[in-house]
Amino acid sequence: MLKDITLGQFFPGKSLIHRLDPRAKLLILLAYFVALFLAKSYISYGLMVLFLAAATMIARIPFKSMTRGLKPMLIFIILTAVLNLLYTKGGRLLLSWKFIHIYTEGIKSAVFMALRIILLICGSFLLTYTTSPIALTDALERLLSPLKFIKVPVHELAMMMCIALRFIPTLIEETDKIMSAQKARGANFETGSLLKRAKALIPILVPLFVSAFRRADELATAMECRCYHGGEGRTRMKVLRFTWLDLGAFAVAGLLLAAVIVLRHFGL
Repeated sequence: MLKDITLGQFFPGKSLIHRLDPRAKLLILLAYFVALFLAKSYISYGLMVLFLAAATMIARIPFKSMTRGLKPMLIFIILTAVLNLLYTKGGRLLLSWKFIHIYTEGIKSAVFMALRIILLICGSFLLTYTTSPIALTDALERLLSPLKFIKVPVHELAMMMCIALRFIPTLIEETDKIMSAQKARGANFETGSLLKRAKALIPILVPLFVSAFRRADELATAMECRCYHGGEGRTRMKVLRFTWLDLGAFAVAGLLLAAVIVLRHFGL
């Protein structure tokens, strides 16, 4: 299960999606999320699915990587769908048994909510798959730079997010190694009561926290040795510039958002 967590991984490539400015990708993702929350019909969700599928194909990211990353969230998606199915009223009553009442609106709400979560996760995956953590840091810092006027530590916040994304795969790999070592010593994490399985996680969490703090200390020492002092006066090897490709991507995302708004207005 841990190996299925792919958030934070970067797949180098030369596709059109890879070549987009990271600021453009962040803004397009934001527009995609807004359109996703505005979508209220099967047509709107169909457009969202087509947009994401086309972007994934253009980026040449295997669909298996997307579906594999969804596995750890499967229980949460199913639980959300079931809750919407049982507690959404409206439309025609399809099933009534004791306290269970299922309506047509409940089925629609469950499908839309599950699909929305899946598309949100896959959209985030596509961003991290096609953008390096360093590029994401620069993009976030540039987009949030107006907040510097109100004394918000923009560079530090962007750096923290970059480091967090960078070390997600490392911590997952470290956790997998610790679990394998504990299993070799006879530990069992899959059977027994919930309390017993929770106690069995203690031999994993303790060395994992020790390893994480050790890595953080080593990283801080390395940054100090290189005289790192934040974003003031810092130069960049790659200067971010918008191109015609970014403008075209903005136009496509804008059309998608406009189409969803129009469909919502007319109830389609």
